[in-house]
Amino acid sequence: MAKRIATSILTFFGTLVLTFILFRLLPGNPVTILFRNPQLTHAQIVLLAQQFGLDKPLWVQFLLFVENVFKGNWGISFFYRAPVTSVLFPDLLNSIILLLPATIIAILIGVGLGILSGWKRNSKTDVGILTSSLVLYAIPTFWLGILFIMLIVRVGGLPVAGMVSIQASSGPPLVYLESLARHILLPMTTLALVTLGQFTIIMRSSLLSELTEDYVTAAYAKGMSGSRLLRKHIVPNALLPTVSIIAISIGTIVAGAVLTETVFSWPGVGSLIYDSIGRRDYPVLQGAFLIVALFVIVANFVADLVYAYLDPRVKYS
Repeated sequence: MAKRIATSILTFFGTLVLTFILFRLLPGNPVTILFRNPQLTHAQIVLLAQQFGLDKPLWVQFLLFVENVFKGNWGISFFYRAPVTSVLFPDLLNSIILLLPATIIAILIGVGLGILSGWKRNSKTDVGILTSSLVLYAIPTFWLGILFIMLIVRVGGLPVAGMVSIQASSGPPLVYLESLARHILLPMTTLALVTLGQFTIIMRSSLLSELTEDYVTAAYAKGMSGSRLLRKHIVPNALLPTVSIIAISIGTIVAGAVLTETVFSWPGVGSLIYDSIGRRDYPVLQGAFLIVALFVIVANFVADLVYAYLDPRVKYS
């Protein structure tokens, strides 16, 4: 366990280094991008760079960045002129509102379809589920989102942008929740569909692998029914590798959320990242990517704990 914790800490520190370096490789000066004023003099640009700490050597900027991260001071946004935490955390909550139900739906439906497909292997059901899963897995998130928008614009009935309507944002809680439910339907469906395909494929493959094990043949020889064997033995064993791969796939889900939020103008971390790249808002980008990295690291750590719980043979020193 101690080794796993140490690995997670080292991974987070490596993320700090990469986060700091990657955004400074972007072309363009954030000062000149933020202040698109042709009348700015060189002296004024230098003064603004000093105010944002961009005049210091990179290694000094990095040390200050690491120190501030562990102090909980993630800097001041270049664009919003406000602490990064006050900019980031409201959008983070909006992203969780979208990500959590979409991920749960994708996992439940994907794993369920994978079990059905593997159990009915080589049947029409298996071929249909596998083909659909491969298509969904291959579809770009933004393309499916745009397709839904075009369909809804033509048919009508659902909002295609934003999180709630202007009227509902200041209305009673029930009106707010009703508007939220209508606005979240399209982005949640998009994110769930492009994600569940991989869970279906993973679960099917794991189940097929379990069906070749000797204990399955022995159970049939003892007269155990297929449904009981599937429920009591095959599915629990097939879930073991699936749990780890689902955790690894969390990063893919978060990346899909960036595109989904951008397409549907959902005010979450994904949209914030997209806008901040164009603004070269380093503090916001660093904070957003650290949150995403922490999310993935914690998900993998929890998956290891769940794996050890499901399989007592696995022990972490």
